[in-house]
Amino acid sequence: MAYAISDECISCGACEAECPVNAISAGDGKYVIDAATCIECGACAGVCPVGAPSAQ
Repeated sequence: MAYAISDECISCGACEAECPVNAISAGDGKYVIDAATCIECGACAGVCPVGAPSAQ
């Protein structure tokens, strides 16, 4: 399953820079992951300071 970013997101952008397939972009108040592009690598979860990205 693709990763998704919870409402815990603080919009720091660390996850966007880490994504190898550019599936993450700034959304309305938090970052969002395009499920169709996500390769489920977990790189975003590894760099998030608040643990917002998780597998769905």
